[in-house]
Amino acid sequence: MAEITRDDVAHLAQLARIEMSEAELDKMAGELAHIVDAVKSVSEAAGPDVPATSHPIPLSNVFREDVVGHVLTPAEALSGAPDSDEDRFRVPAILDEE
Repeated sequence: MAEITRDDVAHLAQLARIEMSEAELDKMAGELAHIVDAVKSVSEAAGPDVPATSHPIPLSNVFREDVVGHVLTPAEALSGAPDSDEDRFRVPAILDEE
């Protein structure tokens, strides 16, 4: 098991400005040791002959084909608009144009 001491945890807690009780320091030292061992075992499994992967299974394009469907005419699109101007929606100005 990795050597993570109670003093190491206390030092890390101080750097992170985390207040920990004596019991929490003891418990965290054991937990961090297990985490370090787990990371070490994963690092040993991936050797130079194992290619790096971003996904555990290969991905393929999951998008559907782009098919043009019913398209609204400008008059249909603007039929519910409160105000329009030359086939465009008219909206209130939000910037001062001086």
